[in-house]
Amino acid sequence: MIVLTALLLWLSLRGLTLGEGENKSEFLWKAWQNSNKGYLGLMALVAILSHLLRAERWRMLLVPTGNKVGLTNSFLSLMIGYLVNLAVPRGGEVSRCYNLYKLEKTPVEVSFGTVVVERMVDVVCLLLLIALSFFAEWQKLKKFIDTLNFSSGEGFSISPWMIVVFLSVIVFAAAIFFLRKNKKLLKIIEGFKEGLLAIFRMQNKGLFIAYSLGIWLLYFLMSYLVIKAFPETEDLGFSAVLTLFAVGSIAMAAPLPGGAGSYHTLVPLALVMLYNLPQADAVAFVFIFHGWQTILMILMGVLSLIASYLIIKWRKQKEK
Repeated sequence: MIVLTALLLWLSLRGLTLGEGENKSEFLWKAWQNSNKGYLGLMALVAILSHLLRAERWRMLLVPTGNKVGLTNSFLSLMIGYLVNLAVPRGGEVSRCYNLYKLEKTPVEVSFGTVVVERMVDVVCLLLLIALSFFAEWQKLKKFIDTLNFSSGEGFSISPWMIVVFLSVIVFAAAIFFLRKNKKLLKIIEGFKEGLLAIFRMQNKGLFIAYSLGIWLLYFLMSYLVIKAFPETEDLGFSAVLTLFAVGSIAMAAPLPGGAGSYHTLVPLALVMLYNLPQADAVAFVFIFHGWQTILMILMGVLSLIASYLIIKWRKQKEK
């Protein structure tokens, strides 16, 4: 995954075509200097608010399982999960559950079940967003997708559904094998099922839906603020922001560290093809946007890691 990320980043930077004598790093630095720091600061605040809302939604989802956790511990665990995701794709989902266990003694298998529920809800929100973006910019998005060729160029191609079915059969067969060999897994699966079914036992499902929609609205607002922060993109309309947000969300869903590589490949392509933005400006915009988000996640993740460590250490000393 690291090699693939490096390759995609290299391909993206390779597309940064400049005039003779121009330096790529200096061009990126100049683009950063020309950005509106006020909009970028607002984006950071909105990002933190979205993380707080996600932490509250997770806390709410854990209540029906008999695990009442504090918002602070939920938030710290969530941010550590984001930090781990930057190094190990999807590793953050497990690490945030383990950190919550260290802070609140919440069983990992139960909290992980609630994380899966969260992801399922997020997928539904993402699909609704993609449908809305296709409705708003059908002609442009159709043209963009038609240019993405996933075949070998020699008449050989594999349907994504064939890959999904193949992997599903392997996972199912492996699950049956391990269940027959290891009884401890039954306990883990029971806890996982408890977390998975928590959404059906919630008292206020309407509030849960409101939180979910609020999180994605804040994500959209983050994209809007960053687009307004750059002179090259500030004139893009609402439908353009919606489309780029949808493309960016799909890129971030790729199993790569923090979406690095996939984001830097797809989003500049969409900016160039759909909105005629110069290639160099599109690449610079995406590198700074993604870099700013990554720096924020690293900072919040490291602070959350330190805070969690101090809380756990303080509790251990208190118990002695």
